[in-house]
Amino acid sequence: MRRVAGLLLALAWLEAATARQAVDHSAHEGHDGMTVSRAGVVMNENTDVLPRGCDAISRDYEFEVRAGSRYASEPGKIFGMSEYEWRVEPCSRVRVTLINEDDVRHQWMVHGLPKYLYPAGMFHVEAMGGQSQAGTFIAPAEHANYLVHCDMAQHMEKGMRGQLVVGRGAGGLWGVTGVTDAFYRAAYLPKLLPLLFALCGLAAFSAGLFLLRFRERRGGS
Repeated sequence: MRRVAGLLLALAWLEAATARQAVDHSAHEGHDGMTVSRAGVVMNENTDVLPRGCDAISRDYEFEVRAGSRYASEPGKIFGMSEYEWRVEPCSRVRVTLINEDDVRHQWMVHGLPKYLYPAGMFHVEAMGGQSQAGTFIAPAEHANYLVHCDMAQHMEKGMRGQLVVGRGAGGLWGVTGVTDAFYRAAYLPKLLPLLFALCGLAAFSAGLFLLRFRERRGGS
């Protein structure tokens, strides 16, 4: 019994030592391509697997993005980023370093990537308060605009909404802070809608004035 107890105690000590060692190294691999460290999280990192349509890495980019309340530049916004639009070539390798200047967590998350390569079509870097975290992904071959935001509750609504433009892009996203219109415009609504309303009002006024003069003439005759 003493030998069994001693063996169990040794196994427990070894397991605890292994866990401490993993924490001391401050990083470990998790499920779904997630890497966790004391500084933050990187999900679905990809440094060498090419998306379909890419024969090679076209170019390497490195972006340093600062996140925090000091970058909230518009009325009604609480959080912000040092920039809100990033332009890269198709098939380029992109490394993003997120520097969090707040006390709360922030994320740099891009949506709409190919799901066969990025689970849920997503890549993200998350930095704990006062920390920085870096991660790398490879942009698709297609020309497109991809939503970038912080997925923490209300952080996007309060200012952390941007876009990744690959190649020529495919039309700007709405609500990109400081870049595009704050509200979604349905495709069937013309861009000159206010001018159309003004012209309709002018036409209605002219028609009313014409009818009034016509009646006056008939009454005078």
